[in-house]
Amino acid sequence: MIKISGVSKSFNGQVVLADINLEVKENEILVILGESGTGKSVLLKNMMGLLMPDEGSIFIDSQDITKLSERMLLKIRKGIGYLFQEGALYDFMNVFENVAFPLKEHTDLKQKEILDKVQAVLKEMDLEGIERKFPSELSGGMKKRVALARAIILDSKILFCDEPTSGLDPIRSRDISDLIKNVSKRMGCSTVVTSHDIKNAFRIADRVALIHKGTIIAVGTPSDLESSEDKFVREFIL
Repeated sequence: MIKISGVSKSFNGQVVLADINLEVKENEILVILGESGTGKSVLLKNMMGLLMPDEGSIFIDSQDITKLSERMLLKIRKGIGYLFQEGALYDFMNVFENVAFPLKEHTDLKQKEILDKVQAVLKEMDLEGIERKFPSELSGGMKKRVALARAIILDSKILFCDEPTSGLDPIRSRDISDLIKNVSKRMGCSTVVTSHDIKNAFRIADRVALIHKGTIIAVGTPSDLESSEDKFVREFIL
């Protein structure tokens, strides 16, 4: 589904990603774990084509997105749901308008069909009855769930979630993690989550990739990492 080969990225001479090699399998949840500032979000943005690597290739469904035109990249991005770290809801739109926005932009659905689809996904997020509220009226956890609803509204086969539990208390962190797992399995999509939240990462991940100083140092199931003898892996997860 997604293959990253030899990807490196620097900003102003500072190396952020160094020779990253990683695969995301079909229908799996891969969590990219690491400390703050280790390149997790930069890697995710490269995978979506929001940033381009200095070296290397990124294949999505056998297409190297580093060689595509902006028009072709836009077509690829339509098949990707993206949950931004801060939610990135439009503050001038209410909940319904935020979630409906991708449908209005990228489909020919009629208003009734849009209404039904938005209501269905809000119900799945346990957000019934808040359609007319604005982001400023929502709690942090509710904003994350609205943003997740918008990310999955097009039934994308790829879902990227950037630090979905940041800024949330332990209960809300668990809830949003479980929602991501549930919708990923229901949709049968390939999901990539960046996080430094070890507990929730291990709750939902099929596999985990641990990044340290811009390099992937371990990839495997949560059990694989728990049994690792690598010093940094053990220090990070224990």
